[in-house]
Amino acid sequence: MPDTNAFDTGTLRLFDEVARSGSITAAAELLGYTQSALSRRIAALERAAGGPLFERLPRGVRLTPAGAALHRHAVAVLDRLGRAGDELAAIHRGEGGQLRVGAFATANVALVPHALRRFAARRPGVELRLTEGLSAPLVERLHAGALDVAVISDYPAGLPAEETRTVPLLADRLLVALPAGHRLAAEPDVDLRDLAEETWIEAAPRGQPTLLLRACAAAGFTPRGGLRVAEWSGKFGFVAAGLGVTLVPELAAGAVPAGLVLKPLRGTEPARKVYAALPDTPLPAALELVEMLGQWEMCTAITPT
Repeated sequence: MPDTNAFDTGTLRLFDEVARSGSITAAAELLGYTQSALSRRIAALERAAGGPLFERLPRGVRLTPAGAALHRHAVAVLDRLGRAGDELAAIHRGEGGQLRVGAFATANVALVPHALRRFAARRPGVELRLTEGLSAPLVERLHAGALDVAVISDYPAGLPAEETRTVPLLADRLLVALPAGHRLAAEPDVDLRDLAEETWIEAAPRGQPTLLLRACAAAGFTPRGGLRVAEWSGKFGFVAAGLGVTLVPELAAGAVPAGLVLKPLRGTEPARKVYAALPDTPLPAALELVEMLGQWEMCTAITPT
């Protein structure tokens, strides 16, 4: 049985060049070997292969059937390795490979899509993959090596206790969504306490901590519960129908349909801070995307008075 362990990449490259040139002498000159040194390498390869790979002719050499078979495999191996090298170089330049991005739902309304659009235009050779989820599970996936960058927030549990490399992106404030005919719709901003008697539309299951509960507690009241919907974006239809009001993170303002009025809340702090989380050794492409995420500017559709 041939000793395939002897078919190392360097030897296969020598073998390929001799096969292409049809001459050990010519190949030696091209590769910077002496003719005798290259002959010894080919002879060693033939011993490992279990028989002759070249016919020695009066002028040059010619592949034997065994040599032709090995050459087909050698060409395939060398081509594959060459393409692997090109791909690795592209990844290290941030120009190739995959970039696996995770983000929480409202970040995917505008922040992440705008950054990915710019990134795709600049780095068309990078394949983008997106995962949506809550911040804590996204960080777990990042540490498990399943994500290259994650867009997370410090709400509701703060940043992960586990050591995580984070880059601050923005502070996301709360807006209140009102039906167009609401008594406060013409105000430049709204004091949350003026909405203490309103019916609130919520998306989270009862008992789960929410931005609404935290904001209302800071304002000194407990919100009067109303209808609950499964998806956060579903709240808007109920508000438009006059069935209640709801809070909207500014990141999600672009998803609010016509017919609603968005107003900033007077005297409230940002609801949460948004970060990009990275592994200890981030890909160049991930760093470039984080830079683009950090250039985002809030452009909400707050209805003018």
